[in-house]
Amino acid sequence: MIDIVKGFFGKNRKDAVGQEKESTHDIRIATCALFLEMSQIDGEFSESERKHIISTLKKDYHISDEYAAALLEASREELEGSIDLWHFTNLINQNYSMEEKLQIIENVWRIAYADGRLDKHEDYLVHKLAKLLRLSHKQLIEAKLKAKQPTADH
Repeated sequence: MIDIVKGFFGKNRKDAVGQEKESTHDIRIATCALFLEMSQIDGEFSESERKHIISTLKKDYHISDEYAAALLEASREELEGSIDLWHFTNLINQNYSMEEKLQIIENVWRIAYADGRLDKHEDYLVHKLAKLLRLSHKQLIEAKLKAKQPTADH
């Protein structure tokens, strides 16, 4: 199934000056890896967190259940083989706009609150991710407040 995702997402994009960008697949794996790290930081990976990640992937990337599940599995494998989160955040910093990074951190907050509470490890991680994504404290707090507002999607 991972090969299906790699085939689907593995097409490289070119930027305005014609330089090769990292594949969309790799960027999505990096983003999903951050979601997974947040969902597991408190020692539990709840079904509500899993469903939230799948729902977010489907909504943000306009993909099917099958591709979302395969992307989640590919991200899990990448995360297990990684020694830190810098590789993932660096890839995001190189390819995503500030608006896209704010959307990621907002989704990270939503995952942290998926079980109805914010654990101290979750709070630490989201602050660390914001620094790695080069977001200001103000942007982090605004994303948190936005994430805590009830929406129809989540």
